[in-house]
Amino acid sequence: MAFTTPKTTKPKTTKIVFLGAGSAAFGLSMYRDLFTTRELAGSTLTLVDTNPAALDRMTALARLLNAKGDAGLIIEQTSDRRAALHGAEFVVNSVAIDRNRLWKLDFEVPKRHGIRHTLGENGGPGGLFFTLRTLPLIFDFARDIEELCPDAQFINLSNPESRVVLGLGKYTKVKTLGLCHGIFLARWFICQILGMAERDVEVWGAGLNHFQWLVHIRDKASGRDLYPLLREREKTHDPAFTPLTRRLFNSFGLWPTCSDDHMGEYLPYGWEGGEHGFDFAEDERGRGILNALMDGVTAGTTPVPDDWTQPSWGERAVQVIAGVLHNQKRFIESGIVYNQGAIPNLPPDLAVEVPLLADAAGVHPVSLGPLPDPIAKLLHVQASVQQLSVEAAVHASKELALQALLIDPVVTSTDAAVKILDELWEANRPYIRPCV
Repeated sequence: MAFTTPKTTKPKTTKIVFLGAGSAAFGLSMYRDLFTTRELAGSTLTLVDTNPAALDRMTALARLLNAKGDAGLIIEQTSDRRAALHGAEFVVNSVAIDRNRLWKLDFEVPKRHGIRHTLGENGGPGGLFFTLRTLPLIFDFARDIEELCPDAQFINLSNPESRVVLGLGKYTKVKTLGLCHGIFLARWFICQILGMAERDVEVWGAGLNHFQWLVHIRDKASGRDLYPLLREREKTHDPAFTPLTRRLFNSFGLWPTCSDDHMGEYLPYGWEGGEHGFDFAEDERGRGILNALMDGVTAGTTPVPDDWTQPSWGERAVQVIAGVLHNQKRFIESGIVYNQGAIPNLPPDLAVEVPLLADAAGVHPVSLGPLPDPIAKLLHVQASVQQLSVEAAVHASKELALQALLIDPVVTSTDAAVKILDELWEANRPYIRPCV
C-alpha cells in the first residue's frame, strides 16, 4: 500500500498599505487590532506618510508591538505611495490635509459671519470645505490604485467619510468602504440610560455617517427588544444628558447616532446640543502627550501601556481584512458604502452607513429595509447637500460650492454664504482642483 505525505496548507497572507500611517490616533487604534491577533501572520504591512518624523515614530512602534504581540507581520515603511501600492490587496487611509489649522478656519469663519453650528467637519460650511480640499488627494490615491492594484479594497478612515465614499463610488472603479466607530459611541450613550454594560447590548443601525438611526436595540444574550426599556428610563434620566439626540428620539421614535455635536452638524438647530467647535488646544496637548509616550515606549524607558496590547474599542478595519482574506463571512456592525439600494428609500447615488458582511467575495451591505418615512425625508435634505458638495469638489466649481452652501440647512444667510465661500475658498485654494 502506498502512503502519501499529507500536504500542509500554507497560511494565507496579504499586503496591507496604510496611507497616513503617521497619524498617532488612527495608527494606534489600527496597531491594537493588527498586533493582538495572529490572523494576519506572514502578511506585509507597508506604512506610508510624507512626514518623516511621524513615519519613523509609528514604524518603530509598529515593530515593537508586532514583536510583543507575536503577530508575525512584516513591517515596511516608505514615503513613496506608488511604490508601496504595488501588490497591495488592502489600502487603509487616514490622511488629513493641514488638519487642525484648516479645520479651525472651517469653524471660525462661518461663526464670524453669524452661522451657528457645531464642529465644522462633516456638515455645514466646514463639511463642504473638508470635501473640497480632501477629495482631490483621495482621487489621486484612487487613480494609483486603479493602475497599480485594481483589485485592492480601499478602507477609508478619514472624514468627511460620506463624501469620500460617495465621490469614489460615483466616479471611480475602486472598491471603497468607509469605517467609523460612531455606532459604538451611540451604544455608549444608550447604555448610560439603560444602566447596562456595552458588551450586553447589540445595536443595528442604518442611515448616514454620524446620522444613523438605530433600527434595533437588543439584549445580546436573549435577543430581547430593549427599546421599551430605553423609552421608559429615558423619561426620568438627567435632562442635560445628550439633549438634542433625545429630542429627535422622542420626535422620530428611533435613536439617532452618534452624538449631539456630530449629528448636530447636519441640522439648522444642531447648535442646541452644544454650540462649539473641536477642542483644538486639548487635541494638540493630547497629541504631544501621546507622541512623548510613544517615544518613551520605543526607547524602552516607558512600559507599554496595558491597553495598547488589547484590541481597540470600535475600529473594524482589521476585522474586515481578516474576513476577506480568510473567507470568514465576518459580521461588521457598521460601514459606509455606496448605497445602490442598501437603504431603498434613500437615493442610490449616496453614501450610507449600514451593517456589513466581509468574506472572500468582498464587502456586502446588509439591508435593514427602508427607514421610516419621516426619517428618510430628514436624511434626504442632507443627501442633497452631500451630493452637490461632491460635485463641487470633483469639478473644482466655486459656483456649485455656493449652491451647496445655499441648500445646506445650517446656512441661514445668503450674504454669509458668499462671504464664507470667498474666505474659505482662498484659504483652501492650494488644494482645490478638478478630480475628473
